[in-house]
Amino acid sequence: MRADRLLSLLLLLQTRGQLTAQALANELGVSRRTILRDVEALSLAGVPIYAGGGHGGGIALDEAYRTTLTGLHEPEIRSLIIAGSTSILRDIGLGEAGDRLLLKLLAALPAAQRPTVDHIRQRILIDPGWWWQDAQTPPFWDDLQQAVYDDQRVATVYEHYDGTISERTLEPYSLVNKSSLWYLVARREGELRTYRVARFHTVRRLPEHFERLPDFDLSTYWRDNLQLFVESFSGYRCMLRVAPERAPFVKWLLAGRWESAGEPDAEGWITLQLSMESPLLAQMLVFGLGADVRVLEPAELRDAVVQQAHALIARWTPPRE
Repeated sequence: MRADRLLSLLLLLQTRGQLTAQALANELGVSRRTILRDVEALSLAGVPIYAGGGHGGGIALDEAYRTTLTGLHEPEIRSLIIAGSTSILRDIGLGEAGDRLLLKLLAALPAAQRPTVDHIRQRILIDPGWWWQDAQTPPFWDDLQQAVYDDQRVATVYEHYDGTISERTLEPYSLVNKSSLWYLVARREGELRTYRVARFHTVRRLPEHFERLPDFDLSTYWRDNLQLFVESFSGYRCMLRVAPERAPFVKWLLAGRWESAGEPDAEGWITLQLSMESPLLAQMLVFGLGADVRVLEPAELRDAVVQQAHALIARWTPPRE
């Protein structure tokens, strides 16, 4: 176990630069005294590691020193190969670079560990893409990425979930891929918001740049605001009574956005409370279910469905001779 800890210590210093003994102890789950003993052992082994005392001091490696990959274990190799089996890198123009990096990493593995690579490649594949997704790249995709990289303001035309169109000047902070969909985290009027990239009609880079908030952390923002974002486009609620043979379909279609409201009746019909993006989608669902659904709430949805049904009958009823 000590060999693993020594390698982890080296990798931490190599990737993060100078760290205090206490920071290393916290990362590796050991005492500060153990870290100092490890540093002494590495120094005696010829590793160019040094510790500085006083205020601002810490432990660091010589800048020219780099560890090799001979310390990788089989689970680490598996995680490396699995992580490389994604198409997301290709979306951001790093597909070929990712392939080259993987080849270089694999070439650095000891010969005894290389069979693990083919073994795991033939047993696990992660495809993050949804079955039905628009494979077309937005014409502004490159400009949007560049604006994110360069902290450059953009002028946009955006379509909201309710169909309204707005023109906005945004400060693009980050791009996030979730379930094969890309989202933009951007600041507008001093507030961070999340936008679905596919809903932008246009994105145009502006000549001026902006200063990012110094305390912004993407992982923290996404975790803290994910539920708020989901609620923002699932704000329309309705209650339907669904036939038992159609209930599994509704639950699958609206996974994570339905709640059971009571026990099934004598015929097996169940009542579901649904959260959806808009009244229009609710109407489409009701029409698709046909006679296998009853609208309980709201009354406006029931009235809209009846009105549309009459209009549909009038349109498709052949004129009398």
